[in-house]
Formats: sequence, C-alpha cells, structure tokens
Amino acid sequence: MGIQREPGQKGVNFSNIAVGAIMNMVTSLGQPLEVLKTQMAANRSQTMYQALKTVWSRGGVTGFYQGLIPWAWIEASTKGGVLLFTAAEIENQTTGLGLSPAVAGLLGGMGGGIVQAYATMGFCTCMKTAEITRHKQAATGIKPPSTWAVFGDIYRREGIAGINKGVNAVALRQMTNWGSRMGFARLAETTIRSAKGIKEDQALTPVDKVMASVIGGALATWNQPIEVVRVEMQSMAKNTSANRPAKLTVFNTLGYIYKENGIRGLYRGVTPRIGLGIWQTVCMVSFADYVKAWVKKQ
Repeated sequence: MGIQREPGQKGVNFSNIAVGAIMNMVTSLGQPLEVLKTQMAANRSQTMYQALKTVWSRGGVTGFYQGLIPWAWIEASTKGGVLLFTAAEIENQTTGLGLSPAVAGLLGGMGGGIVQAYATMGFCTCMKTAEITRHKQAATGIKPPSTWAVFGDIYRREGIAGINKGVNAVALRQMTNWGSRMGFARLAETTIRSAKGIKEDQALTPVDKVMASVIGGALATWNQPIEVVRVEMQSMAKNTSANRPAKLTVFNTLGYIYKENGIRGLYRGVTPRIGLGIWQTVCMVSFADYVKAWVKKQ
C-alpha cells in the first residue's frame, strides 16, 4: 500500500496524511450503509426490510445520512489520515525486511486501525451512534436533543471516559477491519499476479486492483460480532432486558448478545456492512495506491 521509496530516500511520507484524509472523506458516501448496518446491529430482531422502513421513517432519504455532519466527516478526515500514514509506513518497513505483501498489508492495517481508534475514533464513533439512535425519541413525541447537547450531557455525566465509551471495542474492530482488508486485498493481488503471470515489477490493471479490494473488503466482514458489540455498548436506546449487564465490557456484551439473540444476532447487519467494507477498501487501498503514486510523481 505504501508508496515505493526512491533509493536512498529517508524519512516518512507525510503526504499520506492528506491523501488518507481526502480518500476517507470519499468513503463517507457510504453513510447510508453505515446507518442501516447500525440500525440492524442495534435492533437485532429487525429484518433488512424492517430496518430500511425504520430508517426511512426518520426523514426519508435524510434518515440514511444521520450522523454524517459533523461526526462522520470529522471522523473520516482524521482517521483516514492516521490510518493511511501509519499503515503505509508499517508496510514500507516490513516489506523492506522481506515480508510478503499480504503479511505487510496485514500488519500495516492492524497498526493503522489501532492508532486511528485511540487517536481519533472513540468520541466520533460514539457521537455518530448517538446521532443515529437519539432520533428514536421523536417517535414518542419528545423533541430529540442536538448532537452537541448530547455530547455536552455525556461529558458532564461521564467525562472523557463516557465520550470514549466502547473505544476498546472500536480499536479491536479497526485492528481486525483494516488488518483483514489490507491483508486480504494484498493476498488477492498476489494471487491475481500468480494466476495471470504478472511479474512483481509490472503493474496490475485497474480492474485487477479493484477486484482485489472487493475480495478484501468482503472477506474482512468475518468480524461482524465485534461491530455488533460496539454498537450495543454505545447505543443510547433504553433496554429493559434484565440480562443486560449494568456495566458493559467487550466480553460481557458479547455474552449478552449471544444469550439474547444467538449466533445470528452477532451477525446482524453483515449484509450492508459487506457493501460498506468493499467500498471502503476500494477507496483506501486501490484508489489510494493510485493517488499516492500520483503525489509521488509531483
């Protein structure tokens, strides 16, 4: 994923921060899939059709863009820069040590995912989820508070820990997300090269690059249970189940969801997430490779 360095080049590619921020802003076009995925993960008894109807009832088309402004844009730009910069540097260093592109992509994605989670994503992901779930109050006739009011209320009650609630689940999700996406995408690229007899010093076609990212993005959704756990931990919906732990952790939340909804409950929302994962991987791996190569030439 990293831009190939010229012989003797030292230092790091700080331009990857800007490239990552811009490219991840493009991925925010997939916000409708993000909203639908979150709706299904938070309401595990709903079918895809019921989830679509519920989101539509919150304002038609605009319902599918809840949480986009400002939280998704803030999150996308900051986490994209952190992800691409960290992942590219790790990939450059590990490939220099002789590791395969797949292993380098796996390590780069894992490192980038962890850093972006703790550096930027905790509060943004929390507020995106709040923005999506708070609209349920409108159904009872109560005017929902603004996102800033929700932010202030959480901060007053729980401080930084409350704003970053579920950040460990977010870090685990991002580590497995991007480690899998980049690792599988690089493995698919290597497989395509081998199948077509394309040498390492020859470029893959754009179709081959995109296909590799599609494969990587789809296979990376194996970790959907972590996403469902994250949504449950950050959800502001009132749950009356006596089995729900009073203090949620990653592991007791996982156990709670499994007891309540079984293995299927842990994979609620996986279908829209496959689409979202493919789109994000195509943007942040295939397209980003081309943008970084262009920046290098400049």
